[in-house]
Amino acid sequence: MADPTPVLDDLRAESDELDRLVAGAGPDRWGLPTPAPGWTVAHQIAHLAWTDRSALVAVTDEDGFRTLVQQALAAPDSFVDQGAEEVAGLPPAELLARWREGRAALDEALRKAPPGARFPWYGPPMAAASLATARLMETWAHGLDVAEALGVTRAPTDRIRHIARLGVRTRDFSFGVHGLPAPADPVRVELRSPSGESWTYGPEDAPQRVTGPALDFCLLVTQRAHRTDLALHAEGPDADRWLDIAQAFAGPPGPGRSPKGDGG
Repeated sequence: MADPTPVLDDLRAESDELDRLVAGAGPDRWGLPTPAPGWTVAHQIAHLAWTDRSALVAVTDEDGFRTLVQQALAAPDSFVDQGAEEVAGLPPAELLARWREGRAALDEALRKAPPGARFPWYGPPMAAASLATARLMETWAHGLDVAEALGVTRAPTDRIRHIARLGVRTRDFSFGVHGLPAPADPVRVELRSPSGESWTYGPEDAPQRVTGPALDFCLLVTQRAHRTDLALHAEGPDADRWLDIAQAFAGPPGPGRSPKGDGG
């Protein structure tokens, strides 16, 4: 079983970096629009706070989480937006305090989780390391939206290795969520990390292949950039199709981002 400590440490570092960014922004800047239509900086932080709370409920209150799942099933197209809207209108200092409190409680609960424990989620049940990876993915992706709204460029770090691995592992999910059968052939993924390391996944002799910067791959699977704006290369029809529909997050197919040339 995977030790969740490394990803929990990276999740804490990623959250702290985003925390410093928004804590240093004036209250008026929390109302700035982000690349997600209809979402301000406040909505982005509210979403993270709400999802951290959902994850905490999943870890500590299985019956309570079943209620959250029922609410999601009753309103699949609006559930996420409703969660963000619930607290986005709070004063920035109060919203920031709520996010801090929730993520600290989740960090403690995941570190105390029994080895081998699995927790319910909006998809298949997940171990502590997988749940922390999902939280890291969201924190990083929504942090990109916040940074863009604030006019800040965040340097990528090798913390995205967890997101890259998740992106590879969710290949079949990406096809399934679009109603397509999962490809039978394995895929080889070769990525260049921000620090210059080589990250590889899948058999070396796989007939299907994806290569390029790890940052671009993570931007793709979190749908923070359009494929045409990224330096990713696919070999083989299944690999090529995957890059068109890649999605590492749970839920229905995301709309993705428009190419920069289209004003996205």
